[in-house]
Amino acid sequence: MIRGRDVSNYCNRHRIISQNVLPACNFNLEFMYVLSVWEGSAHDSKVLNNALSKFFLVDCGFLNRCQFLAPFRGIRYHLQEFLGQGRDPKTPNELFNHRHASLINTIERIFGIFKSQFTIFKTAPPFPFDTQAKLVLVCAGLHNFLRKECRSDEFPKKQDNEGSSSSAILANEEDDSEPIIETQEKKREHANQWRYAIVANMWNDVEHFNDNEQ
Repeated sequence: MIRGRDVSNYCNRHRIISQNVLPACNFNLEFMYVLSVWEGSAHDSKVLNNALSKFFLVDCGFLNRCQFLAPFRGIRYHLQEFLGQGRDPKTPNELFNHRHASLINTIERIFGIFKSQFTIFKTAPPFPFDTQAKLVLVCAGLHNFLRKECRSDEFPKKQDNEGSSSSAILANEEDDSEPIIETQEKKREHANQWRYAIVANMWNDVEHFNDNEQ
């Protein structure tokens, strides 16, 4: 519950009082990290800068940067855009976006499961903000316990990753390179080169596979 002068800090871009939560999950639909203390007005990038230094897949709300792998903007991305005959990825960047979307779809599934388990988050809880932030962490812990101990529940797979919130998926790789003092521009260029290297490897694998099939 937010009152007084603090209200403006928690208003998001839709002018709704909200709380920014940044989670990281693995591909078993378990939370690995949750940051729940940011105001609704905080920009995605600011929240992400306050997160752990890992290798994340991030959605279109974030810029591509070292350790945070974002999709290409202005290119087909949502899974439904690739459904149907003749709609397979046609370019290296489309292939990258399709595979990126397939992986990040996990975060959409885990949010669907989380909201169905803990309906208290469907409306604004009448608690002080500190309590509400801790409530998110407690429920994330309960979610992980249920995933490990009560796997009889089945939840439908989400078909697309539209309307994604501030989200990131923790990949099974950490950046162990030595810290280097760089300008922001050099960091972005390095991140883009890293992404293009991944794209080239993916596309070469596909072309090699197609050549062997012919």
